[in-house]
Parts: sequence; C-alpha cells; structure tokens
Amino acid sequence: MKPVRMNVPERPKTVTPAGPQLVQKTAVKLSGPKVVRIEAPDVIDKPRARRDGEGGPRTGGEEDDASRSPRRNTAKRRTDTAAPGAGAAGGVPARRRGFAGDESMHSGMWRPQDLAEREARLSRASGYLKQRRQHAKKLGLNAGERAQSAAETGGVVTIAAPFTIKDLSAATGVKAADIIKKLFMQGIMATVNSGIDPAKAQEVMIDFDIELEVEEAKTAEESVQSEFAERESADIRPRGPIVTILGHVDHGKTSLLDKIRNANVAAGEAGGITQKTSAFRTSVKIAGEEKWVVFIDTPGHEAFTAMRARGAAITDVVVLVVSAPEGVMPQTIESINHAKAAKVPIVVALNKIDRPDATEAKINQTLGELAAAGLNPVEWGGDIEIVRTSATKGTGIEKLLEILDLQGQLLELKAGYSGPARGAVVDARLEEGRGPVADVVVQDGELKVGDFVVVGPGFGRVREIVDDRAARHKSLGPTTVARISGFDQVPDAGDKFYIVDSLKKAQEAAEQRRARVRQAELAKPKVTLDSLLTQMKDTELKEILVVLKADVQGSVDVLKSEIERVKHEEVRARVLHSAVGGITESDVLLADASKAIIIGFNVIPSGKARNLAEQKGVEIRSYQVIYEITDDIKKAAEGLLSPEQKTQILGHAEVRKVFKITKVGSVAGCFVTDGTIERDALIRVTRNGIVVENNRKLEQLKRVKDDAKEVRAGLECGMKIVGYDDIKEGDVLECYKTVEVKRTL
Repeated sequence: MKPVRMNVPERPKTVTPAGPQLVQKTAVKLSGPKVVRIEAPDVIDKPRARRDGEGGPRTGGEEDDASRSPRRNTAKRRTDTAAPGAGAAGGVPARRRGFAGDESMHSGMWRPQDLAEREARLSRASGYLKQRRQHAKKLGLNAGERAQSAAETGGVVTIAAPFTIKDLSAATGVKAADIIKKLFMQGIMATVNSGIDPAKAQEVMIDFDIELEVEEAKTAEESVQSEFAERESADIRPRGPIVTILGHVDHGKTSLLDKIRNANVAAGEAGGITQKTSAFRTSVKIAGEEKWVVFIDTPGHEAFTAMRARGAAITDVVVLVVSAPEGVMPQTIESINHAKAAKVPIVVALNKIDRPDATEAKINQTLGELAAAGLNPVEWGGDIEIVRTSATKGTGIEKLLEILDLQGQLLELKAGYSGPARGAVVDARLEEGRGPVADVVVQDGELKVGDFVVVGPGFGRVREIVDDRAARHKSLGPTTVARISGFDQVPDAGDKFYIVDSLKKAQEAAEQRRARVRQAELAKPKVTLDSLLTQMKDTELKEILVVLKADVQGSVDVLKSEIERVKHEEVRARVLHSAVGGITESDVLLADASKAIIIGFNVIPSGKARNLAEQKGVEIRSYQVIYEITDDIKKAAEGLLSPEQKTQILGHAEVRKVFKITKVGSVAGCFVTDGTIERDALIRVTRNGIVVENNRKLEQLKRVKDDAKEVRAGLECGMKIVGYDDIKEGDVLECYKTVEVKRTL
C-alpha cells in the first residue's frame, strides 16, 4: 500500500521573478526626425561696383584699386578676366552704362537726356521733409523751427459746434488734461470724448488767453441747399401760390376748404376738428382762366402750435379764418404771430357771416380786434384784405380766390419746371406694405419716379408718386402735392426734401444729418454736481410713463410735447418711446418692463400685441381726439398727488371747573363757547393764548351723565382727555380735525 501524500505545497528549489525575463542585454535604438535637407542661404551675385562722379560710372584705374578694400579689389580682378567687350563694370555693356561711341568723350557721365529725366522725377516727388519745408516756408519759419499753437501765442481760434474736448484740444493746442481739470474744478465730470457746451468752452479758453469763436456746423440740408441755390433754374414759368389756412379751432377753416374743393372733409374728422396737417391741390377758375392753388389745412387748437408753425414756414399766402360772431381768440393771435414770423402776406376770411348773431356791430367789433392785433382792414385805410365769407352758403368764395390770385401775381411767383425737385414735408408716417411715406409739397423742379431723394435724416429712391386724388404719376412739377415713398426712415414733418444726382450723395447727406443730431445729443452737458442734485430730487418724483404710437409723425411730435407738459413738483408725465405705426409686441414688452401705459392715437394694437398685453397686464388706450389724451393724463397725474392736509376747526370750550376722580384722573367741566365739540375729533389745549398740548384725543365726552357724540355751543359738558390730567380752570380746549383735500395741477 502506497503511503498517503499530505496536502502540503512543495517549495521550489530556486526562486526567480515571475514572467518573461531579459536574458541578454541589447542597446536601445532611438527614433527621431529624419534629416531631409539642410537649409542654407541662397547664393546671390556680388553687388555691382560703385559709381563715382556726377552720376556716371566709376572708371577702372589703379587709383580706384588702391582706394578699395581687398574684397572689392578681388571682385575687380575677377571682373577684369571677363569676356572681351563686356566692359569694365562686371560684364555690363557699354551702352547700358551710358557709353555711346567714344568712351573718352563722355568721361563716364550720364547722357543729358537721362539727367533731365532724373531731375523731372525728383521734382515731382513729394517727400515728408519737402512738405515740412514748404509748410515752414508758408508760415514764415526758418528751417528747424516749430509752428507755435494757439495755447502758446493766444489769439482767436475758430471751431465748429458741436465738438468734444478732444476736438477743442486739437483746435487750440491746450492739453485735454488741462481742460478736464478746469471743468473738474467747476464741478463738471468729463472725459476726453465728452461733449462740451460752447459757452463753457469759451469760458475755459479765456484762462488760456484764447478767444474761441464757435461756428454752427453746416447741416446736411444746408450743404445740399447751397447747391440748389447756386444752380441755374431751367424752364422758369409762373406758378400758383401755396396757401395755408390758419385760425382758431372751430372757426370754419376745414369747412371753408370743403366748399372750395367741393368735398366734405370736416364730417370725417374725429371730434369735428382737424387733427393733422394736410395739403391738397385744387383748380380755381378766375376770369375764365383755370389756375392751380395748393391749400394746406392746419389744426387750430393750441396743441398743434408746432404744426401751424411748419405750415406757415412753407407757404406763400396765409388765409386767417376768423369767426365774425366770436371775434379774435387766443389761437387767432398765435396764428397771426406765425404768419408774421414767416413774413408772408395775410388775407383775412371773416367767416360765419350768415349766422343771426353776426350783426354789423359785432362785425365792426371783430374788425377792431383785428386792427388791435396789427391787421388793419383795407376798408379802414389799412393794407389787410378782409373777405366776408360763409362756408355753409358759399358766400365770398369767388372773391377770396380772386384776392389769392392777385396776391400771387403781386409776389411774382415763379419756379423752374425742369431739373431736380425740392420741397417740404407736410407730414410723414409708416404705412404697411409701403414703409416710410411722406406727404410733400413740390416747390421747384420736376419730381420723377426713380429720383434719388434725401428727406431730412432719410434717403432713398422715389418708388412711387401719388397725388392728393390718389392718382399715380411718373412725374410732377411745381405747386403740386405728392405722396412719395422709397426712403429708409420716416422724416419729421417740416423737413426739406431734395433730389440729388446719385444715391451715394443722398446717403452722405442723410448720414451727415444723423451724425449731427447724434453729436448734438452727445454735446449736451453730462454729469455735474447740480445735475446730480437734480437727479436725486427727480428720484422722489412720481412718474407716469407712456409709450406713444400715432399714425403720422406730426401727431407724434405734438402729442409728445403735450403729454410732457403735464408736470408738477411731485409728479410728471414722461414719454419713454414714441414712433409712427401700430402698437406691436415690442411696445408691450417695453411698457411691461418699465410699468408704463401705451397710448395709441388713430392706431390699434395687433392681435399678438393685444394678447400679450392681456397676459402682462399692460393697459392700452386708443384715442381719436387729442383733448381726451391730455385730459386723462392730467387726471392720472392729479391722482398721484399726495392729498393736502388741512386743519378744520370745529369749536372751542372753556374749562370752568376741574374734577379729580380716583382711578379716572382729571375731568374738565367745560362750557362750549362756539361751534361743536365732537368725541372723535382732536383736542388742542391752550392756556393764556399759548398752546400747551396738541393732537390729544377725547377719552370721554358727557352731557350731564350721559355719553354724547357731540355738544353744541351754549351747552355744558364734561371731557376726559386721553393721557393728560394737567388741566386748569380757564384753559381753552380747541376741537379740530384734519381733513385731506384733493390737489390739482
């Protein structure tokens, strides 16, 4: 039997590391970049030999060899071994080195023709040093002298406004840091790129002995207008007058125009008044001859002062409509001032003479008021034509047109019927599908489709021309009303438009206008110590923020000024954003972010904007009459005013006896001398005419033994004042209450 093997591991006889072992050591082979080529500088030819003399080549002689370096001598010896006939200058032919024929005749000189060409090239060259010498010669300086700046010499410096501190420093030579330091000492924080007020700049320059003359920068309209003023008009012929209708609201201006052109515009006006400036062209027959007249109808309410001013600025004759029964009104005087400022003749239409109250005495009174305003009638020996009219019956219309034609003849109105057109914008707006659209009056030249136009800050190409009768035209001449489109930006009402010869020129003029407006805004004083205090006060103001949208640009300008006129020491209205067009989603988002309301004048919100406004809780108000906007804004501002606290005296009571009651205190037995004593009112304790206690309340008011709400004069009562027991006989108790009174603007 085999012996049993025990489960015991056998130990190895030799101990070696586990895994494969390296038996024989071998050298490690390193891998790296392979050398492909060795970079070396290119081998180039040696430079040619120098030339001596007045531009001629150096002759190869022993003297030259002695004066040259060994390297150059070696090169010389190499060139001497060149092929025969190659010449002495390293193989360069003699004809290329200026040798023609006999070499001894020229003695190494250039040909006269080469020298003449070289001098001509040098004379035409304008190097920096030559320019410096010419500039110094112009200033009367010697060579090496530096021109002195105005900061060193003083004197008069002219600069165009608006300008920044950097521009002022460049014009005067005064360091910008010195100017900023002067402003800082006056409490004005500024940087080198900040705008500076011209008056403040003149004040600062006085300290540096510099007299600063500020010139107004030439606007884009002026630069283009100068070209129109210098050009010669072609095909000059008489033109019809441009007539503006001015006057007080509801004196019958639009009705008078309706009668002239056989239309009924007044019936379609919201509130029965004109809300915007409009223009139309109509033909009138005078003595059997047909003539054309452009009429501009302007709103008569005081809110449209700017509109009437623009209307009077582009007109030839003003028709002042005055109601015979009502006489001269405040807006009538304002219209007279606009017409006088525009220096245009005035014709008065005394309207509504068909009314029963338009008696002869009332008419004479109105004529006297006109004479007092500076319009002396012709029938009184003056020079102002007075035409008695009736817009409802058509009385005096023919006579009015005859007088307008006569005024046009006296003015000798003429215009060029060919060449680029120019005129003025009556109103502008943004139309869907057309973009910016402007109603213009053509004053001179011919307006054609495809012309390059600059309209205030906008430019483009005339895409379509539509007259006031909605008829399309390829071209229109002077004394016409047109609706044009095709430019990139909505212009302001009253801007001039000009036709130029290229789109680039129109773009430059428009961009110059935009840059001028932007620089004017930057030139406004930024932050001063006074403005910081003003801003701190403004933060305490309550504001009514408005996002304003309207149908035409003229209405936008007027509404914005009217809304911002609503202001008080504690509250004001401010227009955050104003533009032409319908109410969009972006307007709603802006109003929601700034907690503003949206006001639309003759515009409505889109469906998406209306839904978004309902979600955000933004209020949108639409109006058609401007008075309603101003009235609502005024009421809202009055609602934000904190009410005024006023003291109302109710009555007085004299203390006749004081009773000391345990656990109660002092009770005053009083006699009511006047008024009433109310339990809920306040009590003021006076002693010998001096106020001892104020703003105390009654704890109890008793009549005999019963509690009473009030005690009238002539009766006795007992009063217990809360927390006050120092009552003495003879004191007078004044009963009063504080009431809040609503304040108005």
